Formats: sequence, C-alpha cells, structure tokens
Amino acid sequence: MRTRVKICGITRPEDADAAARAGADAIGLVFYPPSPRHVDLARAARIARGLPPFVSVVALFVNADHEQIEEVLASLPVDIIQFHGSECPDYCAGFGKPWLKAIAMKTGVDPLAEAERYAAASALLVDTYRPGVPGGTGEAFDWRRIPAELAGRIVLAGGLRPDNVAEAVRQVRPWAVDVSGGVERGKGIKDAQKIADFIQQVKRADERYD
Repeated sequence: MRTRVKICGITRPEDADAAARAGADAIGLVFYPPSPRHVDLARAARIARGLPPFVSVVALFVNADHEQIEEVLASLPVDIIQFHGSECPDYCAGFGKPWLKAIAMKTGVDPLAEAERYAAASALLVDTYRPGVPGGTGEAFDWRRIPAELAGRIVLAGGLRPDNVAEAVRQVRPWAVDVSGGVERGKGIKDAQKIADFIQQVKRADERYD
C-alpha cells in the first residue's frame, strides 16, 4: 500500500506547486485566523487555481460557524473538509463533502472510541495534544498509542519531518501522513527541498515495507 501525503498550511501558490511537483496527494488550506498559516479566500483561490489535476484541496476549520464553511465551499474547489476543533459528528457530516476529523491524542483519549464516534469520517487525523493549540505544534506523540486495526483509517500528523517520517510510516502504517511545520523554513513558508525530502522518505518507507 502506498502512503498518501498531505502538505498542510499552504499559504503561497509556489509552495502548492512545489508540493504537487514532489508528488503530494493533497494540500491543506487553513481557514482559522489565529493560525500563522491562515489564508483568506482571495489567496486560497490563487493557490487552488494553480494546482494540477489529481491533487486534492483540503479546507481546514476549527469550530467555524456554518456560514463561514459554506462561503469557502462556494468559492473554492474543496475536495475534503478537515475539522480540527470540537465539532460533533452530525455537524461534520452536514456539508455534503467527504471529511476528516482531527483527534488530539491527549492522555485518556481512546482512538478506537473516537473512530466509532466519527464513523462517517473518511479518516481520523491523529495529532499531538497541546492545551489551547488545535494543531501545528511541531511535536510528535507516542505512535504506539495507535491501534493496528485503525491504520487504514488514520492520517498521521504531529511533529513529522523528513528525518522521522520513514520510521513513523513503518511503525504505524497509516493511510496517509500530514505535515506542515516539518517542511517549512518559516511559519507558513514552505521549503521545496524539505517537501521533496519528506515525500522521498515516505516512498522509501513504503518500498521497505513492500
């Protein structure tokens, strides 16, 4: 099985282009104003227009109101919605799009229970927990907490970088991996070489597994 790659927190068309050329399966656009990787609709549209075919656009929200999400969906070719807050399953399912639900792996969280609760999600995105921060911490969590039976429904995030993603893929065998800060040279500014190195390491891990 090939591990898919999402490059999240894209803020510039040239970074989206670098991700696509390196072989990314998806890019993430962050519609959460407190984030340093937040994009407005005008910038998001410029990014999306420059993407080649077969690279998915993921729109990320954190406890956004219904109207904000609908405005983004009406303005952009969004393929998947990513909910990164405390959204309930019915709310996530109410937009007529495939969706991901992010789960912060704080102490006591049971991934199997969360998978059952969000059974309608295309996948669970498991991320590092830090109080008051919905994502993008740059820190990894203990990957052993992910049950093997969930691997095919997992997008693994949290502190992934070119120097550790191969081990993460070999250990977890997730459906996909998600990276943001680990391929940046500054907040919201991606590094094309780091993106290429990250995706190459994922491919090498897949080859070793096969």
